[in-house]
Amino acid sequence: MKKIGILYGQENTFPQAFVDRVNQKEGATIVAESVSIDKVVQGETSGYDVIIDRISQDVPFYRAYLKNAALCGTAVINNPFWWSADEKFFNNALAVKIGVPVPNTVLMPSREHPADTGENSFRNLKMPMDWDGIFKYVGFPAYMKPHAGGGWKSVYKIDDRNDLWEKHGETDQLVMLLQEEIVFDDYFRCYCIGQEDVRIMSYEPRNPHHLRYASEIKTQGPAAKKLLETIHDYVIRLNKALGYDFNTVEFAIREGIPYAIDFCNPAPDADVNSVGQENFEWVVEAAANMAIRKANAHKEGQMNLTWGTFVQASVIGLGPEAMMPDAETPKKTSRKAK
Repeated sequence: MKKIGILYGQENTFPQAFVDRVNQKEGATIVAESVSIDKVVQGETSGYDVIIDRISQDVPFYRAYLKNAALCGTAVINNPFWWSADEKFFNNALAVKIGVPVPNTVLMPSREHPADTGENSFRNLKMPMDWDGIFKYVGFPAYMKPHAGGGWKSVYKIDDRNDLWEKHGETDQLVMLLQEEIVFDDYFRCYCIGQEDVRIMSYEPRNPHHLRYASEIKTQGPAAKKLLETIHDYVIRLNKALGYDFNTVEFAIREGIPYAIDFCNPAPDADVNSVGQENFEWVVEAAANMAIRKANAHKEGQMNLTWGTFVQASVIGLGPEAMMPDAETPKKTSRKAK
């Protein structure tokens, strides 16, 4: 009997719906349940073939548990090793390399020195930095937000350089991004499950939370069809490069061009009260089908994690071209000694 677990925190509607859906589909050969942990011993199996992770970003104990489980063969979704390494600035840089438009973005040093560092720790950092060049590249208004992490915590709209200095003073030891503002005509949030199933949802981030999915697509006709096809391609492209099996990608549309704004959401909102019944039904079904596929493909005693094309190409020394959508899955080639 294969076993699928879901690890979650305060959310209420999605986890039980996911468990019920898997058991309705595969109750005879595959069982799903809430993950139960009574001890975590190094190098010992979790007892699950697949675990859907919805909470370890907030609970370090769970992240360590999942890494141990993955080492022992559990297919953890999403990969806890990559999730631990991932952050928003890197994602933007990766998007540039795989041809997905993103806002002009730069990285800023933290306002305060990290603990146990001093002036000598920053001798490689030129002061002052090339702020004139940075402001010319990004422009104003702009947005400043943490380079890692999720949600809308510590996000600032910046009107000019004086506004930047004032607001940056509130960020303590956070490393921040300064990002071009995209004044958008339309906006989409897209689920991507298993790097193949995509749900494109019209979304209005300026609405109250419970009304953000209530908007409708503004672009019509052939232009809308082409736009949605491009968005679909970009969603798949990003998730294959990153290696995420459960993620959302957000796009702001400016003059017909979709700019990827936020695509590091490996535990995205799936609550029926915010996403709506139709979107909720889609994500429950897609997640259940994906987990069942992973369970059936699980190989005992082997590594069953998903790794993105960025990591795969890096391991065997290939360049960015190996991450492009028309490239084959990176494979190691034999090299004859010269």
